[in-house]
Amino acid sequence: MVTLSALPIAPKGSPLSAAIMEETRHTAELACGWDSVLLHAQALPNYGPLEANLDEMEANARRYPIAAWKVFTHFPDAFGDPGNAWRLDDADPRLPQVGRAFIQKARALRIKTICAHKGFGAGSRYASPEDVPGAARDFPDVNFIVYHSGFEVGTREGPYTAATANQGLNRLITAMHKHRVRPNQNVYAELGSTWWTIMRDPAQAAHVLGKLLRYVGEDNVLWGTDCIFYGSPQDQIQTFRAFDISPEFQERFGYPELSRERKAKILGLNGARVYGIEPRTDECDFTRRELEQIRGQIGAKHATYGPRNAAEVERVRAHHHGWPG
Repeated sequence: MVTLSALPIAPKGSPLSAAIMEETRHTAELACGWDSVLLHAQALPNYGPLEANLDEMEANARRYPIAAWKVFTHFPDAFGDPGNAWRLDDADPRLPQVGRAFIQKARALRIKTICAHKGFGAGSRYASPEDVPGAARDFPDVNFIVYHSGFEVGTREGPYTAATANQGLNRLITAMHKHRVRPNQNVYAELGSTWWTIMRDPAQAAHVLGKLLRYVGEDNVLWGTDCIFYGSPQDQIQTFRAFDISPEFQERFGYPELSRERKAKILGLNGARVYGIEPRTDECDFTRRELEQIRGQIGAKHATYGPRNAAEVERVRAHHHGWPG
């Protein structure tokens, strides 16, 4: 299964509009012979009149097979409109009070999975995951998936401590404690871009995965690659399959073992459960000849985006501080 998720771009002109995602879903269905793509529809309750945005949610739900809603509470604050942001829990009276209305509309439409971009905030404090657990407590029948798990570039992930409780993905853990949301309830953590960023740093990777398994729950950590930005996800998959949390970290920090069974949950079984999908074991119906033709047309296998030599690395550093921009 693959999920296509909306971007923090106004609907007109978005490269991942609902219509484009639906066209992609049909293409994949024709190739594989079964419906293998899930759609996350964009919801922007603070961007223009609230009622018009709620009506747009209903129109999309009627027109397309929407599996979940994708929201960016820091949009457009982080993209040229400072202060225009919102919270899922409506806990800040200075911001548009649209969070509860949005969640109630999602419930009324019976699409009760909400995917919220949290972390990678582009300097906006409204990308913090601190508003998710309060909303999850108030709406226990709704699933809240924290995209990127609240990870922030520039914040090095270590153990959860009082001194670091309000940094990076620890913000999510702190808010879960505050609102008494226990592991494996209705708050989920997703790894897109986060794993791509930390997989080159074993200690940081162990802390991220260990904290999520311990505090969010082994049934509530979801795989993600954001491969639309990085190219083939195969390097991410192979690195994750080979990765372990060391016995030392397990003992020192109380992290669970990253067992084969837990890896299987993260790589797909947890997500399948969230979306009510029975995992399939059969493959797409390609002949060997057709597969070879496709590979020949595509060219390089498992190509990932990014610099390929020292000069290109330096150009990336100069323009983007070492990160894709």
